[in-house]
Amino acid sequence: MATFPVINLEKLNGAERSTTMDKINDACENWGFFQVLNHGIPHDFLDTVERLTKEHYKKCMEQRFKELVASKALEGLQAEVTDMDWESTFFIRHLPQSNVAEIPDLTDEFRNVMNEFAVKLENLAEELLDLLCENLGLEKGYLKKAFNGSKGPTFGTKVSNYPPCPTPDKIKGLRAHTDAGGIILLFQDPMVGGLQILKNGEWVDVPPMRHSFVINLGDQLEVISNGRYRSVEHRVMTQTQGSRMSIASFYNPGSDAIIYPAPALVENEAEEKKEWYPKFVFEDYMKLYAGMKFQAKETRFEAMKATATA
Repeated sequence: MATFPVINLEKLNGAERSTTMDKINDACENWGFFQVLNHGIPHDFLDTVERLTKEHYKKCMEQRFKELVASKALEGLQAEVTDMDWESTFFIRHLPQSNVAEIPDLTDEFRNVMNEFAVKLENLAEELLDLLCENLGLEKGYLKKAFNGSKGPTFGTKVSNYPPCPTPDKIKGLRAHTDAGGIILLFQDPMVGGLQILKNGEWVDVPPMRHSFVINLGDQLEVISNGRYRSVEHRVMTQTQGSRMSIASFYNPGSDAIIYPAPALVENEAEEKKEWYPKFVFEDYMKLYAGMKFQAKETRFEAMKATATA
């Protein structure tokens, strides 16, 4: 089986640029995921993010999760649970307006670090989008512009912990789905695995790698690229040992951004492919996604097309 793609971004600055761009393109076309190293974010800063995130979970969220497990009778599962996930999470909004000051229980240090983290991740997301533009033959900045609603993009971070689970065969950490948005940057636990992606009908492990980011493409990039790039199903498996940290940052279109295939990528397509992807307002897609997250993305695309026709 092919190896999960790992991209050394440092190689974009030298003689291996062309080869590295080809690797990114292949990952976007055939995996929907890749892992990046040498991304420009200092390792000691990422160590601080990891330390503060794990400290916050232990101090503020671990006991709440245990109480939730008890209240939902999830401790000694006999049958598979398909309507819940084994995860402890909170969400930080960065753009268009940050809510980090309103989130309870965060230390001042954690708030400041997450603000800095957001700035660094926003820059990295926009750099990656421009690399995708280059590979797609779109002008530099096209994807960022396509994501801009009247207030720019939306950007937020889901901070998750997946605690040890006594019955990993009965409940997922996170059920299989594709991501609704644009480009996702995941800073994950360097030791405890669990993330899997679906490739050619088989689940493939995404290996933990210290100081790396796992990048994946959401449904909006599939639409804008007219299917050349794909959002891919993924899930988180529970483990009996170790708590897995996951910090996923979602660089998404603005709520009123109008999403549709890039005309330059449509004009040479066969007639039926020209009409496969719908045109819609991102907020409308998100409302639909809220109730259909764990269904096939094709069902959502068809529903948006039906709405547009009506």
